[in-house]
Amino acid sequence: MEYLTIALTKGRLAKTTMAMLEKAGISCKEVLDPDTRKLIFQNDDLKMRFFLAKGPDVPTYVEYGAADIGISGKDIIMEEGRNIYEVLDLGIGKCRMCVCGPKEAKDLLSHYEQIRVATKYPKIAKDYFYNAKRQTVEIIKLNGSIELSPIVGLSDVIVDIVETGSTLKQNGLCVLEEICPISARMIVNQVSMRMENERIITLIKAVEKVVRENGN
Repeated sequence: MEYLTIALTKGRLAKTTMAMLEKAGISCKEVLDPDTRKLIFQNDDLKMRFFLAKGPDVPTYVEYGAADIGISGKDIIMEEGRNIYEVLDLGIGKCRMCVCGPKEAKDLLSHYEQIRVATKYPKIAKDYFYNAKRQTVEIIKLNGSIELSPIVGLSDVIVDIVETGSTLKQNGLCVLEEICPISARMIVNQVSMRMENERIITLIKAVEKVVRENGN
């Protein structure tokens, strides 16, 4: 039997994901060992491998078959636009993708004039403004604190993930429009879904049961 490989997103999401997988009967405690220097972790009894990757890389590993299954945020899946199957909403890591800015910028979103938008997610922002709103925008790609952009006059608004909104509030910003809800999703390589269909479907159903039990 071939090993099934799962790519996990590094950080807090990996910890939450492994807790869900363990409830589904899929364990590998070594993954979360802070002292380990290993890159690949195996459960030989289950014939499964695990590795940790940065969020934006997980869909890439899955698309190219380096991982059969991945756990990634919906924001990353939308932004990367990889050829993969999105098979399950895990209901964890919940937040929102929003257009944010100072309260007075709300008018700029209804007049359809050209505005500047700063974001870590240029593909999502472009799709929202061009296709959903039919508004022309200049998109500025940033990697750091996006909230700084409208404060210093680099942009009129930002497109970013909002969890509690406290950072926005502290900096005199607010949510102006919500683009979509975000949460962690299970994704599957298209070839793996055909070649290992029975094992993957069994795994999906086991995790789906945990999602229902958790009320997610």
